Amino acid sequence: MKESVNNGSYRYQVGGALGQDVPSYVTRAADRQFYQALQAQEFCYVLNSRQMGKSSLMVRTLARLKSEGWEGIVLDFSAKDSQVEQSERWYNGIINQLNRHFRLLDNTRTWLKDKDFLSPVERLEEFIETVLLAGIDQRIVIFIDEIDSTLNLPFTDDFFALIRSCYNKRAENPDYKRLTFALLGVAAPAELIGDKKRTPFNIGQAIDLLGFGFEEAQPLLQGLETKADNPQAVLAAILKWTGGQPFLTQRLCQLGVDNTEFISAGKEAESIDELAQNCLINNWESQDEQEHLKTIRNRLLSNEQKAAYLLELYRQIRQAGKFKFQNTSEERDLQLSGLVVKRDDHLTVYNPIYEQVFNEQWIDAQLGKLRPYAENFRAWVASESKDESRLLRGQALEDAKQWSSNKNLTYQDQQFLAASEGKEIQEKNAIADKEAQLQREIKDREAAEARNQLLSEANKKAQQRISVGAVVLVVAVLGAVGLGIFSRQQVDVANSQVQVANKKVKSANTQVNEANNKLQKTQESERKAQDSAAQAKKQEQLAKENERLAQGKVKEADKVAKLAQNKAQTSQKEASKFEQDAAKARQNLITAQNDLKARGTELSKTNSKLNQAKEQESKILAKLTAKESELQQTSAKNENTKAEIDNVRQLVALAGQLRNQSSSDSDEALRLAALSFNIDKHELKQALLLSAKSQAYQKLKDWSNAKGEIQKSQSYLSKADKKVLEFSEGLQVQVLVQKSQGDLLADNKKTQEAIASYSQAFNILKAYPNETDFTKNNQLLTGENIESIHRSLIKLNPQYKEVEASLIKHLYAQLEYFLKAKNWESADRETDKLMLNIAKRETERYLDYEQINGFSCDDLRKIDQLWVSNSDNRFGFSVQKEIWISTKNRLGVKPEDWNDLDNENYLRFAKAVGWYDDKIEDTKSRSRGSFVSYYDYIKRIKENSAYGRGGLPRLDGVLAGGTKFLFSRCDRSVTYKAFKSL
Repeated sequence: MKESVNNGSYRYQVGGALGQDVPSYVTRAADRQFYQALQAQEFCYVLNSRQMGKSSLMVRTLARLKSEGWEGIVLDFSAKDSQVEQSERWYNGIINQLNRHFRLLDNTRTWLKDKDFLSPVERLEEFIETVLLAGIDQRIVIFIDEIDSTLNLPFTDDFFALIRSCYNKRAENPDYKRLTFALLGVAAPAELIGDKKRTPFNIGQAIDLLGFGFEEAQPLLQGLETKADNPQAVLAAILKWTGGQPFLTQRLCQLGVDNTEFISAGKEAESIDELAQNCLINNWESQDEQEHLKTIRNRLLSNEQKAAYLLELYRQIRQAGKFKFQNTSEERDLQLSGLVVKRDDHLTVYNPIYEQVFNEQWIDAQLGKLRPYAENFRAWVASESKDESRLLRGQALEDAKQWSSNKNLTYQDQQFLAASEGKEIQEKNAIADKEAQLQREIKDREAAEARNQLLSEANKKAQQRISVGAVVLVVAVLGAVGLGIFSRQQVDVANSQVQVANKKVKSANTQVNEANNKLQKTQESERKAQDSAAQAKKQEQLAKENERLAQGKVKEADKVAKLAQNKAQTSQKEASKFEQDAAKARQNLITAQNDLKARGTELSKTNSKLNQAKEQESKILAKLTAKESELQQTSAKNENTKAEIDNVRQLVALAGQLRNQSSSDSDEALRLAALSFNIDKHELKQALLLSAKSQAYQKLKDWSNAKGEIQKSQSYLSKADKKVLEFSEGLQVQVLVQKSQGDLLADNKKTQEAIASYSQAFNILKAYPNETDFTKNNQLLTGENIESIHRSLIKLNPQYKEVEASLIKHLYAQLEYFLKAKNWESADRETDKLMLNIAKRETERYLDYEQINGFSCDDLRKIDQLWVSNSDNRFGFSVQKEIWISTKNRLGVKPEDWNDLDNENYLRFAKAVGWYDDKIEDTKSRSRGSFVSYYDYIKRIKENSAYGRGGLPRLDGVLAGGTKFLFSRCDRSVTYKAFKSL
């Protein structure tokens, strides 16, 4: 085996800024971009994760600029005083550092004392303008390093606003063009100015600091040449492990140099794998000498409110391999940690080292420390949210809810807690139902026992009476038999002694009579006993009848109970319905009041538009007067100019007539009249004016004049120079003429001819998209003109699939146009139109649950991205979704299945996005809280940039059920937080 040569003279620099003479410095595309941008005196910022080479880039760029005559300084904010109450000391420290470095003032303290009447930031501004720029003639660059050290200070918003002010002052003070700032640190531009009411930090060129590519990393080969047969293969293996991350790449290269074993050909991957595993990954916490990996860990876990969410988001990215970038704040946080990187508009784990160090077991361990319910949560997620035995209950749920308050939970955390809460409510309701059922059973049993008791007592009484009757009967019979025997004996004695004792005959007869009386009594007792027996039998029958009646009463009682229960349920439903009807009535009243207010606003707008139209008309007439004056002074082209003036006057007059029936048609006529002054070519100008007059006559139902004007327009167009028609103005005039002619033919039911005209206009739009781009200034074509041509063609021939696809593309373009112009109301309306068109529901004018459920996820993402990117994350479906979840609203639940808690949470959402104002007092209903009218909402977001985040798109007129339905669509279609929804 070949021995390794210890290249002791060569050292890679692991950590810290690399100076000019360090051979292992790797020059990247960012070096060139950073230098060129600063050379062009652009403000720049390099915002990236730690140990990505920012400081090295800064040191080298500053040295290069100084060699070309620049003056420069590095302000390292990590070394500045961070006492929050010392804003004056903080700003004075910057002034002192600038002065000491550039040697400007002899006595800084005196100058500061003289400027004591200024605020600290104003004092720094004064120093820059009157001392720094006045004292240095060269170009100046100020590098501000470690800007993230300032983010927790309460007064640095003013500092970054001052930097922006220095940039803006270039327009009025040329000296400021010599001053350039470069910001470096671990932060996002949106974080630099924390006050959401202030304009965000939106200047400067971002410099992307990417990892080392293989070609860029060639300077690293020098130290590996004596360590391997094939140092190129070794470097490739190193980059495969590090992903080009600068710190880890330098570190792994140094480990290769320090390794005593020579790397033979073909063993490169195996050797580097072993080094990475043994020296970086295994027991990484004890080997992380420069605390590179610990820094990443601490960045992830430092914010307890965000940590769980960041860990779950990282898990998603790790499991997916790559994850669609949505530009959420959490995604940016992960990027700034260094753990993930954005490649081709997707997020992925930066390198295999991070992936193995921060693995699933590590994620679970950290979440276990963060979540008191980690084990149950993981099992519930693993069951696809189906294992209800893992949901929290009782004190565990209460502890979890208390823990989760004021934390930025992940979507799954919120769903888990919501499911737990819902399950507990369900179980409590089930227990209550069981208790109610038990009470009913107890009452039923008591009724049955009472019935049986009644029957038992009746049977007992009957049996007693039967027994008494039987005893009496037996006694009477036995007595009668005994007396009979005794009487016979007495007769026998009397007969035998008659002769002896006649005296005793009377006594014997008397006894016989007495016996007869007794016999009669016995017979009477027997009769009574028989009567008693009959009575007992009757009582038995009566008892049976009572039992039957008692059973009937029990059944009747059951029926009454059920009837009462049904009636109670019906009453409850009716009460709920009455309450809903009352709520609807109140809402209708509020809506009516808002509509009335909106109509007032609309009337105000109409009056404003009318005034604007009159003002525009006056300007056009003034131009006409000037033209006429010019005409009187010149003889050349008199006839042409006179004809143009006549047509403009007539078009303005037609605009006045149209004002009474359609302000938009009137505005269009005035717009074209005004723009005609920009056209030099007589034929082109006349074609435009005549087609505009034809369009106006069509709106006024004057078909004869409409036909005459369009024929004249076509005639002028045919006389125009062919080259003129190929330029932007000529192409646009042709489109407008063909549109006007198509409209006239369509109104007169000449379908095929109309299709031919519209098709010519459409083909020009398709062939010359740049020349007919409606977003440019002073274009003859508007977005509405182009949309009208598409819709007219589709109406006449619905089979034009190419036109349908082009219309959707155009609607997207109009939406982006309105969003870039910050015209939120028009953008919202355009979103309505776009979504209805995509869903093919323009006739119905709304989307119900089925259409929403089938809506294209790609289009939903695209619409959301346009809103989010053009509103600085202020509006968009994903922003609404984030607020929807944070206000504890459930996903995938139809409004008819909502409970009281859902309604309460919806109001919380509506309040958060500015749709609902709980401070409004309704004087008529004497209640507090009301939904804000659409026009009031638009007014509020225009007046206050911090108001109504997440309130648009509103889609009130499109979604049957509004946003309540939309949030159950498309897995991760808009944001990570969506999971099984938008």
